[in-house]
Order: sequence, then structure tokens, then C-alpha cells
Amino acid sequence: MDWQNPFSAALPPFSSGRRHTLQVGGLGLLGLSLPQLLRADETANDPAPKADACILLMLNGGPSHLDMWDMKPDQSEGIRGEFQPIPTSLPGYFVSEHMPRLARQMHLATVVRSMHHGVNNAHAAAVYAAMTGHDRGEVGGGTLPTDNPAPGSVLAHLRPPEQPIISNVHLPYITKEGATGPPQPGFFGGYMGHGHDPFFVLRDPNDPTFKISELTLLADVTHQRLDRRRQLFDELDQRIARRAAAREMGTLQGRAFDLLSSATTQDAFNLDLEPAAVRDSYGRNIYGQSVLLGRRLIEAGTRMVTVSWAPDANATWDTHGNNFKSLKNTLLPQFDAACSSLISDLEERGMLERTLVAVMGDFGRSPKVNAAAGRDHWNFCYSLMMVGGGFKRGLIYGSSDSQGGFPASLPTTPGQIVSTLYHTLGIAHDRTMFDIENRPHRLVPNGDVVADLLI
Repeated sequence: MDWQNPFSAALPPFSSGRRHTLQVGGLGLLGLSLPQLLRADETANDPAPKADACILLMLNGGPSHLDMWDMKPDQSEGIRGEFQPIPTSLPGYFVSEHMPRLARQMHLATVVRSMHHGVNNAHAAAVYAAMTGHDRGEVGGGTLPTDNPAPGSVLAHLRPPEQPIISNVHLPYITKEGATGPPQPGFFGGYMGHGHDPFFVLRDPNDPTFKISELTLLADVTHQRLDRRRQLFDELDQRIARRAAAREMGTLQGRAFDLLSSATTQDAFNLDLEPAAVRDSYGRNIYGQSVLLGRRLIEAGTRMVTVSWAPDANATWDTHGNNFKSLKNTLLPQFDAACSSLISDLEERGMLERTLVAVMGDFGRSPKVNAAAGRDHWNFCYSLMMVGGGFKRGLIYGSSDSQGGFPASLPTTPGQIVSTLYHTLGIAHDRTMFDIENRPHRLVPNGDVVADLLI
């Protein structure tokens, strides 16, 4: 099966074919849908939003909590690892020596050190649980049309942007389940349909030639021609105005025109507008520049940006071998630079209060260091970090046992975290969503909001 085909239509909504026709398919990224295909529960008791946007850094592969957030320096060499803990801006809390910039920001963060789940240790199932709070009950596999939708798909549909900007962006990879495997589940529109997949930016923002050609007016499509096409759609809509679907189609086309010609969209994707020093601070690599691009998009009005930190599940944070070398030389320096710069920028711009920065993974790593100087998959205990967007500042929530192997207090599940994330974004985690067949689904199948994490 060609795993690229299901998603190719959900990438740019604008055809670059010979006729340069505008496509309606995939416009869920604008937060819009045909009403007869998808509807929301109008009776849902949505909370008042604490956040308007979210940047989710998904550290695909399983980041080592023991070498980042929850160090055990008093344990034996085979458990404590090679790194030293350093003090942070939060008295009494220590993180890895290879996250010095983030250490100075921990007074802004919520760190949950008691994460766990019963999902098996395969990446696909664990990533899907982390993103949706749902366990499909199988060992692995790729995305399915019956999957629960990604948070960005839900947010884009229920809280579309007020500005003419793409509402839900995913970059820089569609992470695969292994080098030749299918795309991991949890990042797509799922039962909402491919029209609600994110807008995938599968190019390297660190490349000097980086641009989103799909959002650039084609040479032979002037603003006058766009205006003429808008008039034609308006005339067509007036002829069949009694049909609700046609009226909604007209809205979709209008938003597509607005997006295509929007200076806001064009500027948001233009990293050349950033000072060189700012680009340097995020890191001149694909992940650092992706995070910077995420900040620019959120600043322009995008609701959700997901940065998937691996081309495939085994490529980055899956440190079965050379765990300490990989973390020290590449992973932690890049992550520390990008994440800390993002937090600083949002705070300095007065945006952190209304923007959630979520740092998540599929699971943690085993307490025992293996023979290859690595750590293996470990779903029994791990950590994550939330900053801004209604989460408490300077909170260390839960704890692990002496070896970091199991929660010792306040055990927390992915469903609880996803429910809490939705709550801050003004969406009831237990609301009813309807799929393209008009069948009802509870948004987060299991897990309620953890009020103690929130302001």
C-alpha cells in the first residue's frame, strides 16, 4: 500500500497543475467543513479558554526522562547515567547539565514526572495515545480513517482563526513508524476526514531556498483574476442559495481566496524577516528553524503548530544505543536552544500567557542502561513539560520512585494530559464529536482534566 497517497491531497489546498484551479478539498486546515459531513455538538459545555494557541513539540521516539527532567544522581552507575544535574530557576529542582538555557526558565514551567500508560511499548500505539488519549488496543501500525483526530484538527474546526491564516500546521516531517514504515497515527484528521488533516510543511526551514510555493500567487494568476473567480463563485452561490451546502462551499472558496492572497500568511512563512541573531538562537538546523517558524505562525494567528522531531520513530530520541552521546552532542543542545528561545520570545512578546508550549513524547527510557550504552522503551514512567497557556508556573507535579521506573505519587495518564490541554484551549474534553458518517464520539475517550495543573 502506498502510504503517501492518502495524505498527498491533504497537503496544500491549492493545485499547482496546468489550470491552476483552486481546490476545496483539504480546507479543514482553515477551520471549515461542509455541515452535512461534519458537525459539532452545539450543546457542549466548553470552558472559557485560557489559551488561544498551542505549539506542540513532539519528541518522537521516547526522550529519556532520566537524563533530562527526572535525574537520579544517587543511583548506581548503571541507572544514574553519565550526566550531572544542575540547579534551575525553581529552587530545589534540577535538570540535565545539557539543558542550561531551559534550566533558567523552569520557574515558568509545569513538569509532570509521573506520566505512565498501559499502552504497549511500540512507538505508533504510544504516540497515538500521547496525541489523542486513546488506545487502539493493537501493537503498532499506521494511521487509520477511524482514528481519533489530532488536537490541531479539533482546534481548527471548533476555534478557527480570526485572521486569514492557516489554522493547523505540522512540520517538518510526517514521522514514519520506522524507516520504511507507515505514518504514525495521532497527527491526522482521523474520523473527521482528510479535509481536517493539518497543513504539512515538509521542507527544511533551515534551507536558504525555503519557501511555501503553494501559498505564493502563481505568475499567471493576478489579483484581478482572483477577484474575477470570486465573482463567479458568488454568482453561482446566488443561483443555488437555497442549498446549505452550496452556501458553505461559497464560504470555503472565499476563505481560500483570502488565504492565498493574504500578506499575513506570506509574511508568517518568511523566515528572512527574522534577525540573524534570533535565527541563531533557535539553532540553525531543521528543528530549531521549525520551532521558530511555529512561533511566527502562532503570532500571525495560527491556532496549532506541531513539530514532529523525527523523520521516523527510530531516528532521533529512540536511543537504544549511544544514548548519552546522542543526547549530549545533538539532541539536547538542539532542543535546549529551540525550546528556550521559543519560551523567551513568547514571554517577551506578552504571548506566553495565551500560548501553550507542550513538550511531549511517546514514553520514556528504561532506568537500566543497556549493553549498548542506551536506554530502552519505558511506558511505565516518564516526564513531560507544559509552559504557559493556563498551566501553573513553577510546578513539579508528581514524582517517580528512586530509580525513575514507576510513579511514586500522582500518577498521570496521556488521556488526562490531552483533556487538560483541550480545557485550556476552550474545548470540553468530554464533548461529542461527529465523524463523516454522522456517528458520535467522545472527544477524549478516557481521562479527565487535572485541575491542579492549571492556574
